[in-house]
Amino acid sequence: MQSKDLIRLNLDLAQMSVLPLIEDMVDAPLTAPTPNGGNHPLWVLGHLTYSEGSLVQAIMLGNPHPLAEWKDLFGIGSTPVYDESEYPAMREVLDRYRPVRAATLEVLDGLDEKDLDRESAACPENRREVFGTYRHCLAMVANHWFMHRGQVADARRAAGRGTLRS
Repeated sequence: MQSKDLIRLNLDLAQMSVLPLIEDMVDAPLTAPTPNGGNHPLWVLGHLTYSEGSLVQAIMLGNPHPLAEWKDLFGIGSTPVYDESEYPAMREVLDRYRPVRAATLEVLDGLDEKDLDRESAACPENRREVFGTYRHCLAMVANHWFMHRGQVADARRAAGRGTLRS
């Protein structure tokens, strides 16, 4: 197996593990995962979508960020709020996520193993160890989804939802 195939597998597994949990919360997007708040499902989806645009399009390729207008809502350092009027609707965020992921997969499909070792075009100097190459950025996209999975699972429990079976 080529590492490109492993990256694709991890992207697919991350999406299959997290997206159904998020989609199940469309009717309760601001459910807090704990009694003390935390990252609600709408923020998690927006953050993952915004971050994927950052990692692949902006940092890796050096392109303009496709969701630059979401920086304050979902970017690094943003804080979830529990006022629905502050956010786009969950379905809109889902609709914006899908082309971001399609673009990521299109980029991945166009790369070979050697390409994965290319230096990222716009990596911050202090983040080279984690975002310094195409391989790093693409792997982090999948890892990032897994990092936030528990928050969505906890929000589902807080909303009284049972286990999803595939």
